[in-house]
Amino acid sequence: MPGGGFSRLPNGSVVVALSLPSPLDDGSAARFLVHAANRARALTRLRNLGLRAVYLRGNLEPPTPDEITAVLHHPDGLLWRPHEAPVSALWHPFRTPLRGGWA
Repeated sequence: MPGGGFSRLPNGSVVVALSLPSPLDDGSAARFLVHAANRARALTRLRNLGLRAVYLRGNLEPPTPDEITAVLHHPDGLLWRPHEAPVSALWHPFRTPLRGGWA
């Protein structure tokens, strides 16, 4: 079900991209981006925020250069948006769905 991948940056950190069920509970998928020191820490960040069954198997859907730029320029280093959103759609910080009671 979840697809994803990672990209190692020149400084040694990684950007992990995962497709998971949407935080909006509408049955669609969402693309999550996480910037961390390594893959294990990126997945731990998601698990600590309530996404308990998050695993990265393979590298079938690595983050695009635009996704890497978006997550690197965000202070939290953790973003999401609907998976089938157009390229011009905005990324949301992860704390946005938490305000609506999702966790």
